Amino acid sequence: MNITPNNLSKLADQIRQWGNELGFQQIGFGSIELDEDEKRLQQWLTAGRHGTMDYMERHGTMRSRPAELLPGTLSVISARMDYLPAAADAWQTLQQQNRAYVSRYALGRDYHKLLRPRLAKLAERIRQSIGELGYRVFVDSAPVLEKALARNSGLGWIGKHTILINREAGSWFFLGEIFVDLPLPPDQPVANHCGSCRACLDVCPTQAIIGPYEVDARRCISYLTIENRGAIPVEFREAIGNRIYGCDDCQLVCPWNKFAKLSSEQDFQPRHELDRKKLVELFSWSEDEFLQKTQGSAIRRAGYAGWLRNLAVALGNAEVSDEAIATLNSRKDHPDEMVREHIEWALEKLVSGEKRRNSSCDM
Repeated sequence: MNITPNNLSKLADQIRQWGNELGFQQIGFGSIELDEDEKRLQQWLTAGRHGTMDYMERHGTMRSRPAELLPGTLSVISARMDYLPAAADAWQTLQQQNRAYVSRYALGRDYHKLLRPRLAKLAERIRQSIGELGYRVFVDSAPVLEKALARNSGLGWIGKHTILINREAGSWFFLGEIFVDLPLPPDQPVANHCGSCRACLDVCPTQAIIGPYEVDARRCISYLTIENRGAIPVEFREAIGNRIYGCDDCQLVCPWNKFAKLSSEQDFQPRHELDRKKLVELFSWSEDEFLQKTQGSAIRRAGYAGWLRNLAVALGNAEVSDEAIATLNSRKDHPDEMVREHIEWALEKLVSGEKRRNSSCDM
């Protein structure tokens, strides 16, 4: 291909069309300049707000310098795909203490398995069109500052909860990138429209959003229930409520999500009725059942011990019932020490609640 501004502009238009045909709602092109983002990342790491996610600092500046990750990179193609499923009402589920709340993104198939092949198809289509192309596809799978790159590509702005927001689509979407050695014409970043709103800061159950555009992962329910491999700090257990995998509160209250659209992707729809399951039923799953029913799901990331740990906390926060107590007692001799400790905490909480309930009935 003859690399002229006019040809590159036409190619960009084609890439957007091809992306749309592959199921992406938006394609953008951005620069690889992330100097300010690199400074913010380093400050965040220095403050220890990444918790035990050591991989966040393991790659040094590679995360904020795309050309170090893939030499020759000149621009980034960013893509977004809506994922909001047609599921049970989120707020109602959060209020039903005996039911489990699973983050909307994890109700269906693991997004990596859907986005990555489609981005690879898009990259291959570009290569077939122009000939030789140096590229690499990423879907949250390497040291990439995807939200900053998507912002550079005009897909939205980074909100006060540090999630990308699109003016026409809210924030219920996945991101993916293709690093290319083509100087594609960059899109203009959009203005930040958070204004004086602080809904996400105020709603966070554990006050993990410690300030506008600042999240302390060590307090975040998504981190505590997914990335964290150890015990959940006691100070956060009650605030977790019935959230057994991730947390969506900051997105649920965001005013811009009134523009969000339900996903048409069947793979993102809830599997095994995980949008409405009772805690006791999920806690009763054997490890084989867990592995079978979470095959191809992002939930696998928590592991079976993490799954039981999270459910034990949720059961401890549930309404006092003989069923919940019996369910916890059925696993109180679990071989994993971490799981046993959370079961003991939950039982103590429920039993003390039962005593208070009985004493009030006797009055």
